[in-house]
Amino acid sequence: MSVKIFGELDTESLCSASQTCKLWHHIIEESEQLWKRQCLLVRAACQREVDGDRRNGLSWKVTLVRNYARSCLKNDWLRGRYSYVSSAEELSGRKMTPLDAETWGEILQAELDR
Repeated sequence: MSVKIFGELDTESLCSASQTCKLWHHIIEESEQLWKRQCLLVRAACQREVDGDRRNGLSWKVTLVRNYARSCLKNDWLRGRYSYVSSAEELSGRKMTPLDAETWGEILQAELDR
């Protein structure tokens, strides 16, 4: 029942819940089902990266951790959050992560389409 309830949480809330007590931490850490669900949401933005990590034998949790920030950043770029940045100072304090050439191609195409 706990896994079903935890399954309703988003990634950040799930990570916070795992820090609540030892029992919740154990339930969340040991549930591949929870991490898989979250990872498949990230896969919508970072399919190549997630699929590559899974092919390389990484667990759902490790794959999620490796790709969560990348998916958030990519979604922000694709939604146009950074469309009108005129200098690097405007990005100061924002967490950036490396993106591959194909991802940059998608972002540039989205900018051209706007």
